[in-house]
Amino acid sequence: MTDSTRVLLPPSLQFERHDGGVGVLRLSRAAKRNALDDTTVLGLEAFFGAPPAGVRVVVLDAEGDHFSAGLDLSELVERDVLEGVQHSMMWHRAFARIESGSIPVIAVLKGAVIGGGLELASATHLRVAEPSAFYALPEGQHGLFVGGGGSVRVPRLIGAHRMADMMLTGRVLSAQEGQDTGISHYLTDAGGGLEKALELARKIAKNSPVTNFAVLQALPRIAQANPAEGFLMESLMAAVAGGSDEAKTRMQAFLEGRAAKVQRS
Repeated sequence: MTDSTRVLLPPSLQFERHDGGVGVLRLSRAAKRNALDDTTVLGLEAFFGAPPAGVRVVVLDAEGDHFSAGLDLSELVERDVLEGVQHSMMWHRAFARIESGSIPVIAVLKGAVIGGGLELASATHLRVAEPSAFYALPEGQHGLFVGGGGSVRVPRLIGAHRMADMMLTGRVLSAQEGQDTGISHYLTDAGGGLEKALELARKIAKNSPVTNFAVLQALPRIAQANPAEGFLMESLMAAVAGGSDEAKTRMQAFLEGRAAKVQRS
């Protein structure tokens, strides 16, 4: 069902609330293969800067057959160097709201996930792909360079050498290649992406908010820190999480046999 948010969304973004603290934010420019114009990018920044009350996980979906074909080239106007830097930094700011925000975000990838669309997807925390998904970074073929954070985030997923191949040669990765190289976490059957993402979202929404916060905020910093600092941050975060009332209640339930044990899938 639809529901209001704390911010006024542009027509290119639609939000609906699901049960269990899950929300779905949908790119709604199917006629343009969900190409990202400035209005949409600023809408993403506003939404993730002030997520709807009660929503603990967001699924980022898209209307039509494509996740996003990237930058809306109709907005590729002539800019001087400073204006170009500021425009790129606007995208950085918006996507940082997703990556470093307060709630986990799961992307549903299908069809074109190219250019800025791949940059957007790489800012989410989990990515579920359908067999129709394909990935490309055509900026190099257009005489451009990525500007939405792709040169930072995409190499973390697939390695700088694979990203260089995509940009230098225009190589397109299939859904299976994207799964094998680390772009997606899950690869579903055709049409199964949203259902799988909602399943994962409902599971994540049941986690302790402190744990989810630690995974989103502490884990990336620990991974990038030198080992000594990383171990210290881990100890501090473990103490914070373990000392919460909710953690104590959950552990007591586990010890008393009232909580489900880990089972092999």
